[in-house]
Amino acid sequence: MTFFVHICPCTIMNISDRGHCVNMMKATMNDERVDVSTAASTSPGVDRSIPVPFHVQIAEVIRERLDTGAWPVHYRLKPEPDLAAEFGVSRGTLRKALATLITEGRLVQVRGKGTFVTATQFEPALAQNLTTLSEDFAARGITADVAVLESRLDRAPQKVAGLLDVGPETPVLLLRRVRSTDEGPIAYLVNYVRADMAPGIEDTDFRSVSLFGSLESEHGLVVTTARRTFIAEAAGEEVSGALGIVPGSPVQYLQQVSYIADGRAIEYSDVWINSDRMRVTSLLSRRGPV
Repeated sequence: MTFFVHICPCTIMNISDRGHCVNMMKATMNDERVDVSTAASTSPGVDRSIPVPFHVQIAEVIRERLDTGAWPVHYRLKPEPDLAAEFGVSRGTLRKALATLITEGRLVQVRGKGTFVTATQFEPALAQNLTTLSEDFAARGITADVAVLESRLDRAPQKVAGLLDVGPETPVLLLRRVRSTDEGPIAYLVNYVRADMAPGIEDTDFRSVSLFGSLESEHGLVVTTARRTFIAEAAGEEVSGALGIVPGSPVQYLQQVSYIADGRAIEYSDVWINSDRMRVTSLLSRRGPV
């Protein structure tokens, strides 16, 4: 029997192009005067002693953060007022820098959600209601068992720390689980959760409590939005062992960053789905002509 579940990645757009022109700096300098009420005495990457427009300098700083992985794929940037204050410039100047990176295909703005770092691969624009595997199974009357392979406090890998916007010393819950039905393992899940926002979460018995259920009922943290990306890949040794399949077998790989109502990232997850036992489908709606 093959199960069908509805899982929803967030909307994303991608545009590509690149180029800047230093010759226009004189024409733009008048529009890029610093708001002294918010400017820091020293702004990262902005050198006010050189005749290069601020938005050009800021764009270059952001490129460096993208290239070094300080801002990994799917990282959500701070709100514009906070970023403008960080660089010590007006919001108009910051928007020019962001527009440059959006044109280059390095960033994308999603209405009502923020500005994100884009992937180098094309990602389709899909959107649905946010549900978890356990919630979807329960809604369909499917009985699924959960085996907890690991649940402990740890340090987040660099990419995960960037997506969760935490420092290298901030503790996170590392949670590894296998979800199975009567036919066998169906999904292997690896979650990283900000333990500083959910003290004591490492003591939760995740054999009987779902992760989102624990965050909401025990810690008052309601997950309101998430960003999901789907990739088809071959199962490696770890994944094939967890799912009981032959190494190299095709699996559906899902990456997710989950956010609470105030916009902070609370959880990052890697999920590998046994393609022989479950298929992921999307129920889509189309807006009218624009």
